[in-house]
Amino acid sequence: MKPYWKRKIGFFILAFPLFFMLMGYVVMLLWNNTLAEITPLQRINFWQAVGLLILCRILFGGFRFNGPKGRGGSPNHPKAQQWREKWMDMSEEERERFKSEWKKRCQPPK
Repeated sequence: MKPYWKRKIGFFILAFPLFFMLMGYVVMLLWNNTLAEITPLQRINFWQAVGLLILCRILFGGFRFNGPKGRGGSPNHPKAQQWREKWMDMSEEERERFKSEWKKRCQPPK
């Protein structure tokens, strides 16, 4: 194994627990300084904050670290190819109509 990869692996072995601890500390501070102050909830300690962080990750984010799958984010995704083909088949007038319609839909409500 090349020294570069050893350094990279060593960095991640050290960085992951430090990042995890930092996030637990941030969750604890946010909970104790916001929710415990404005609601009758109790203050939490570091390990409860880490547990809450893990629970939220399970309930809302899963354990994927490479982004959501199947939403057309890849240019080679079938949906992306389908939209690209549809766009290429449109005339300039249809493209302008399409753009204006989506601009209307994406504006915040007044």
